[in-house]
Amino acid sequence: MQHNLQNILMSDTATLSSKLALEASTARIEVQCMLQKVLSVQRASLMAYPERELNGAELRLYKEFLHRRLVGEPIAYILGEREFFGLPLKVTSATLIPRPDTELLVELAVARIPPNEHCAVLDLGTGTGAVALAIAYTCRDAEVQACDKSPSALVIAQGNAHALGISNVNFVQSDWFAALGDRRYAMIVSNPPYIAVGDPHLECGDVRFEPVSALVSGADGLDDIRQIISASSEYLLPGGWLLLEHGYTQAQQVRELLQLNEFIEIFSSRDLSGIERVSGGRKQA
Repeated sequence: MQHNLQNILMSDTATLSSKLALEASTARIEVQCMLQKVLSVQRASLMAYPERELNGAELRLYKEFLHRRLVGEPIAYILGEREFFGLPLKVTSATLIPRPDTELLVELAVARIPPNEHCAVLDLGTGTGAVALAIAYTCRDAEVQACDKSPSALVIAQGNAHALGISNVNFVQSDWFAALGDRRYAMIVSNPPYIAVGDPHLECGDVRFEPVSALVSGADGLDDIRQIISASSEYLLPGGWLLLEHGYTQAQQVRELLQLNEFIEIFSSRDLSGIERVSGGRKQA
């Protein structure tokens, strides 16, 4: 078979779709993305020159990418990048893959940050820096501090900040609040681990390849959320907000934990799938 773009797109779209049970449109986009990475071209170039043949080195690299995808490795890890809130981010297996559902956390945070005012924001467990960088990019007067206990994750996050030219964010290695001293924030946001130990979803899809420490949090998945909620009042300014992403069955439990810790204006918001995905509350003034 000729190894031109048209033949590769047709053949491997069908293969990916069948092997990974993907929609044909999704499989085609993934093949296009892998070809773009191999050839260092934009998608328009693939469409404009369907007869282009891959040379030996290009074909070997593409086949390596395709094999990795066929065994289930996330496309984001293969490409080394993922877009989040309109920002291109580098990702590696040291970090969670930013997901569209988490953009809700950013939207809710940005809506509560006063425009043209200094606002200290803390992002706990920043990973790639996705949430912190999206907030800092959108709210240029905000001062965002992003922490993670993983040194390798912080290297990725700092690299993303540099590549994007975002300067109103700084990074610190910290296991939740442990290294933050006596700083206080107008807002704390977090997408912490919230999957229960032994949850069957850990054996499915992309999460099989993601760092377990960023996914799992005790017998019910709420250990880290409990810790964050119970400690956050000490680090919030009066009237400050705490916003947390959580699992699709955990909203009521998170609201109860917020109430138990004397937060007010407690709420949950639904993601694009209609699932209560983010809950939050305000420290009393």
